[in-house]
Amino acid sequence: MGKAMIIGCGGVAGVAIHKCCQNSAAFDEIVIASRTKSKCDKLKEKLQGGKTKISTAQVDADSVEQLVNLINEHKPDVVLNLALPYQDLTIMDACLATKTHYVDTANYEPLDTAKFEYKWQWAYRDKFKDAGITALLGSGFDPGVTGVFSAYALKHHFDEINYIDILDCNGGDHGYPFATNFNPEINIREVSANGSYWEDGKWVETKPMEIKRVYDFEGVGKRDMYLLHHEELESLGQNIKGIKRIRFFMTFGESYLTHLRCLEDVGMTSIEPIEFEGKKIVPLQFLKAVLPDPASLGPRTVGKTNIGCIFTGKKDGKVKHYYLYNICDHQECYREVGSQAVSYTTGVPAMIGAMLVMNGTWQKPGVYNVEEFDPDPFMEALNKWGLPWQESFQPALVE
Repeated sequence: MGKAMIIGCGGVAGVAIHKCCQNSAAFDEIVIASRTKSKCDKLKEKLQGGKTKISTAQVDADSVEQLVNLINEHKPDVVLNLALPYQDLTIMDACLATKTHYVDTANYEPLDTAKFEYKWQWAYRDKFKDAGITALLGSGFDPGVTGVFSAYALKHHFDEINYIDILDCNGGDHGYPFATNFNPEINIREVSANGSYWEDGKWVETKPMEIKRVYDFEGVGKRDMYLLHHEELESLGQNIKGIKRIRFFMTFGESYLTHLRCLEDVGMTSIEPIEFEGKKIVPLQFLKAVLPDPASLGPRTVGKTNIGCIFTGKKDGKVKHYYLYNICDHQECYREVGSQAVSYTTGVPAMIGAMLVMNGTWQKPGVYNVEEFDPDPFMEALNKWGLPWQESFQPALVE
């Protein structure tokens, strides 16, 4: 039994909070804190009445002082950060000051460079170690489950893993001409950045959307997928024995890419502030304000997601292939927790990571990525809490 503080109240937080309440044996109390308290209150109203006691609070996650005061007031066993990636460091600072365990789903990126990497958070390793508390980084799906899948594959199926291809397919259709499945600002920054992959101990950079492959996904069918940079490549490159190359692919439809190219061409995806009617505005933030809210896509999204990892490595001197993946249905997610599958596949692992840190299963002082812990309790929890995994020993490989 424990108490969690969840910072953020967007689509992913909504799922994680639903799941904490379902898992009342682990979470007997939760505090939901966000810049907009009314969102937290609305969720509390919907979910209270079960065994988990829910309270809400207003907080500016950019303010270490406000965060410290809030943590001191509520004294949670763990802080689950589901706010924006720009706020990771202030929340980590507040956890350090109060000696509280920390969990997040996405690594820090500075507001002004759109460059996400782990170096800022890994710099906290000694501080967390000295404070005797755990920081668990990237407990979503990718990063998150993909790291757990990698640790599980290495533990149970390989002596060494040489190649990992992470495939993220969203076969969902929301009916809008253009919308993003998670925070538009983060999504568009990710997609419009240069791609890169990890090979022979170094980064190989590609142009945005330069490398395209077609893959036939179970439950979805054939889809175009494109090589992107993704944060777990960085940690898996360091933590998985024998690694020679890791790539990350995500599917996009032609309509999405055409809209995105048009928006890029007219400057709407820029993060450079511009002067507009006497005010400074960031075009991408303005675009976010006019696009559909990802949290509103749930009722209208149909289809499935298929996310997983294809591994090639050696076992007893022989080359072996292994594919671990999850298929998730958008409408089933909506019926269960009121969200589409993209939020669901991140929110469920966020709850699991917080549970494992809180109950001591995944506790050791310092800053860690998910693949640095024993994967088995997490894999078991995925099956129990709504993201059952499947495996194949003869997968089609990506060329």
